[in-house]
Amino acid sequence: MARACLQAVKYLMFAFNLLFWLGGCGVLGVGIWLAATQGSFATLSSSFPSLSAANLLIITGAFVMAIGFLGCLGAIKENKCLLLAFFLLLLLVFLLEATIAILFFAYTDKIDRYAQQDLKKGLHLYGTQGNVGLTNAWSIIQTDFRCCGVSNYTDWFEVYNATRVPDSCCLEFSESCGLHAPGTWWKAPCYETVKVWLQENLLAVGVFGLCTALVQILGLTFAMTMYCQVVKADTYCA
Repeated sequence: MARACLQAVKYLMFAFNLLFWLGGCGVLGVGIWLAATQGSFATLSSSFPSLSAANLLIITGAFVMAIGFLGCLGAIKENKCLLLAFFLLLLLVFLLEATIAILFFAYTDKIDRYAQQDLKKGLHLYGTQGNVGLTNAWSIIQTDFRCCGVSNYTDWFEVYNATRVPDSCCLEFSESCGLHAPGTWWKAPCYETVKVWLQENLLAVGVFGLCTALVQILGLTFAMTMYCQVVKADTYCA
C-alpha cells in the first residue's frame, strides 16, 4: 500500500515539475528574445542598469528551470536529499517573495520617493551613447501613456538645460516638436500615470500573485508528501 502511494505521488510530482521546468524554459526563451531583439525593454533605473525586463526574465527562467529539474530528478530517483533540497529551495523563494511583498506595502511612501528620484537621475542618460534601450523605453512610455517626465514635463528642462522635451512628449509627433511651446506637450506625469494604470489592473496582478503562490504551495506539498512516503517505504523495506 505504501509503495502504491509512493508511485502515485512520484508521478504526480514528476508531471508537476515537468510543467514547472517547461514554464521556466518559456520564460527564459522570452527573456533571450527580448535581450536579442528588443532594446526598448531596458531598465529606466540609473542605479540598477542591469535590472532590465530581459535580464529579469532570463534569471527567473533559469532559476525556475533549475528548481523544476531538481524536482523531476528527485521524484524519478526517489532521492530524499534531492527532494529535501527542492523543498528547501522552493520554501526559501516563497518566504523571500512574501517578505518583499510585506516590505513593499509597509514602505510604499519611501519606495515612491526613492523611485522618483532614481528615475529623474535616469533621465540624464536619455539619448546618450550606450543607452539606446533606456532612450527607447522612455519614448515608448511617454508615447503610449501620453505623459511627459517623471513628475512633470519640466523634469526634462534640467536634462537639456533648456525649455525643451523629447519629441515623444508631443501631442502630435513631428521632428523637433519638443522645441515648440509647452502647449503642444503632454502634461501628465509618467510616474503617476503608470501608477494609476497599475492600480486599475491590480486585480490581474493579484490573481497572478495568487496563482504563483498556489503553484509554489502545491510544489511544497508534493515534495514533502513524497519525502515522507520515501522515508516510510525505506522504513518498511528495512
